[in-house]
Amino acid sequence: MTSYEDDLLSAFLKTQPQIKRYLLKSTGSYQDAEDITQEAWIKLARNGATALAAPVPYLMRIVRTLALDHGRGRKRRLTGVEINEILSLPEDRPDPEREADGHDQLRMLSRIMDELPDRQRKILIATRLHQRPHAEVADEFSVSVRMIEIEIHKALAYCGARLDEINRI
Repeated sequence: MTSYEDDLLSAFLKTQPQIKRYLLKSTGSYQDAEDITQEAWIKLARNGATALAAPVPYLMRIVRTLALDHGRGRKRRLTGVEINEILSLPEDRPDPEREADGHDQLRMLSRIMDELPDRQRKILIATRLHQRPHAEVADEFSVSVRMIEIEIHKALAYCGARLDEINRI
């Protein structure tokens, strides 16, 4: 150990009881106070050359910063009551009626898509269902990307209009 490391260790050991009292008061936990004290020593040792001129004030600043960080972290943690409240929230699953309605809408959409021209249906399925890039689909159909976009727009407009028409009935 070099002499400045000895000086830092000496300053740390002299102020350690004061540090632990401060941290116990601010954290409310002996274990947290111990952990933060050790972390403070590590930070002091790493930045020893900087702290050499005034190691105790430098150490106390480290301790205060670590205590503040610890407090902020605790505020972000959920309490047992909050966890129980979250667990008791109702599920977002649709009721059976809404689920059946959704299945009906999907069946109708499938039938409507069957009404589309073959190329338009295949383009819509490739880009929307299989999420293939427009350029890749354009190459497959030997058309421009713009033509793929036009076909998608037409197909979506038709499907939307037909669903509206069926739902009005």
